[in-house]
Formats: sequence, structure tokens, C-alpha cells
Amino acid sequence: MRLDRPILQVALDFENLSRALLAAREAVEGGADWIEAGTPLIKSEGLEAVRTLKKTFPDRRIVADMKVMDTGAFEVEIAAKAGADVVTVLGAADDDTIADAVRGGELYGAEVMVDLLGAADPVARARRVVELGVAAVCWHVGIDMQMAGKTPFSVLGEIAKAVPVPVAVAGGLNSESVAVAARAGAQILIVGGAITKSPRITEATRTLRTAIDTQKEAATELFRRYSGADLRSAFLKVSSPNVTDAMQRQGAMHGILPRLRDASVRIAGPAVTVVTRDGDWAKPVESIDRAGPGDVIVIDAGGGTTAIWGELASWSAHGRQVAAVVVDGAVRDLDAILELGFPAFSRSVSPNAGEPKGLGEIGVEVVVGGQRVRPGDWIVGDPSGVVVVPRERAAEIANRALDVLEHENRVREEIQRGSTLATVQKLERWERVG
Repeated sequence: MRLDRPILQVALDFENLSRALLAAREAVEGGADWIEAGTPLIKSEGLEAVRTLKKTFPDRRIVADMKVMDTGAFEVEIAAKAGADVVTVLGAADDDTIADAVRGGELYGAEVMVDLLGAADPVARARRVVELGVAAVCWHVGIDMQMAGKTPFSVLGEIAKAVPVPVAVAGGLNSESVAVAARAGAQILIVGGAITKSPRITEATRTLRTAIDTQKEAATELFRRYSGADLRSAFLKVSSPNVTDAMQRQGAMHGILPRLRDASVRIAGPAVTVVTRDGDWAKPVESIDRAGPGDVIVIDAGGGTTAIWGELASWSAHGRQVAAVVVDGAVRDLDAILELGFPAFSRSVSPNAGEPKGLGEIGVEVVVGGQRVRPGDWIVGDPSGVVVVPRERAAEIANRALDVLEHENRVREEIQRGSTLATVQKLERWERVG
């Protein structure tokens, strides 16, 4: 495989061919060189997706991301007959399978690219598959790995130096990281979401093409991966529905309502947990002194109807830069809390307050709105409600929630062009039968 310049390959990881074709047309207009029928598209639509892409774009190389693991020649043959110019085989496949795939490609006019996804020693495996005759290798950090904040750059340069064939790279590339990848020696830049999730695909593709050609980063706030100290800013970019979607519709507190004057308010922070009795406001107030800037105080008051939080507690929390309070029970002085602008969420509102008896604990596991909350779990809230994110999954869920938001941005654009949600998602096709 000889390449005259670095290749921009658009990965069409859709489940519907109609949406894939729309994205492909716009990406080609923006300068995409190769078009990939992604694995989800092939699994959903079959090789008809490859056949249609080749008919629609006869002047573009079509990549069938088959991820072949067995029967190498046969699977390459059926992809090639459908119109694939390049077929992917997993590096985890047996050497005999890869060699068989190469022979099949020679017979039917397709080249084999080996995907090194999950390879324990990607450099050594790249060298070996080149010996078996493959046309290119791909260093690929999968989506699930990306959600944990992993990037493909740690060994990319080593692979590019180790093999004489073109090296492709895939793994959450955007207009900043494609330039980094190109400088590291990648000759095939595979971009999925930064193109296909963009509301303006043609413009996004042009930006990527320029970044590749100049090897200069084009700054972007989109299609990033977050971890560590950046988690709060990531969670503040998304909505509580985005977060529950990212958690397979889990984590939402039930019956806990927002007490917000400003509909644009979003909160996110680690939980400081409190358990108390109905009407006993001592531990909730004491927890303010233990909370730090950005924390969210989460109070299990057993769903009681006597207020354990009010105006003065809100002023105290506000002064310590606490992000919000969440109460499975009652709050009072709602007018003053709204005027202050301190974000509060509660099961109910009541003018009655109890006494500071001091029962309960701070910093223990609680249950609020039907959800278990541990100290340090992330709390995300907005006018739609409150969601709990387990602390050990915070980076993953923040990135998955951003992925949900980015997908929605593209769907919204298609709807605003005159489509409908049912049409975009092909709902009738995916309804269960029986």
C-alpha cells in the first residue's frame, strides 16, 4: 500500500445506513479520503452497507471494518465482492487466519489492515503481521477504553518506526489530536465521532483535513476525553438525562425535586453524606463545616416532612462555596433560598422546622431518592433532577455522558433540517416483534 499523503478515513459507526450515507456525503464534501463501514453498521445492515457505499462513492476507497477473527479468506472474499477495498482483521487472530486473509485479498482485489486492538505487545505484533503480508496496521484504542481516559499516543510512534507499511490510528481523535498523531508517524487517521457527531460534518471534516495537512492542532472543546481534575467541568457540560443515559438509565433519584429559580443551573460535585432524623437539623448544619468548595451535601432525612434545611444553612453553605444540597426530606425558606441562588433539591417543602438534637452521622453511606450514595460519589443535578455516579466510574460516566450529548447534537441537527426523531432513529424497524 502506497500513500501519496496522509489519509483521513471517516468511520461510520451508525446502526442505520440512511444516516451513515448522509454523514458520508458531507464528510466527502469536506475532504474525507476513505470511507469506513464501521463494525456496528456492518452488524446492523450487513454487507449491503459496503455495497451501497461503493456504489455511492466509486472514487473513494471503502474500508470494511469486519474485525475478522477466523475464516480469513472467506470473510475477506465476501467483503471484497461487496466492494471493500480494505478489510480489517484483528491482530488477536491466529497467524494462519491472517495469512489466509491476505491470500484471499490477493485473489479478490482487497488489501488487509490488521487492527491491533487489545494487543499485549502491539509493536511485536505489528512486526509479525507485516511478515505475514498485510498492507497496513492500525493502532486502535477502543471506545470503552477511551471512556476511561485512555489515548492511542503512548506507543504510536514506536509502531510507526517498527514497520515499513502505513500505520493507521483510531481512538477518539479530534482536530487537536489528529495533528499529534500525524507528527507521530500515522499515515491513516481514522476519525469517527469528531466527524459523525458534529452538527456541521462538512466543516468539521475540513478542519480535520487542514490539521492533518499542516500537522498543527486546531483548538476544540468538543470530542475530548476527561479524567482527574477535569471531571467537574466535564459533568457541567452535560445534563442529568445525559448522565442517566450513559448509565443505562440508572442512577436517578426518585421524588427529589429541584428548587431552582434559574433553569440554566447545573451542579456537579463529590458527595458529603449525612443521615439524620425528621426535623433534626444538627448534623446537616454541622456537615457544612466539613464540606469543601464544590462538594454537594446529600442528606438522608428518611423522607420526613419537617424541614432540616433553610435560609441560614444555605447562606452558610454558600459562604463555603458548597455546590448544592440534596435532601430526602423537607426544606423551608424557599423564597430566600431562591433569592440567594443556592441550588437545593428536596423531596418536599415545609415551613415547620424541628430541633437540633444531634442524632445521625456524617460521612456514612446513605439512601436518598432510592439511590445509594457513598461519600465521594459524584452528584449531578439540574432542573430535570439529580443523578448519582459511583466514584470509581466517574471518569467513564463523564465521558460516556459527553458522548450521549454529542450524538444528540447531531440528531437535533437532522431533525432541524426537516426530519423527525422517529425517522432519524428508524423506530419502526427496531421495535420488538411479538
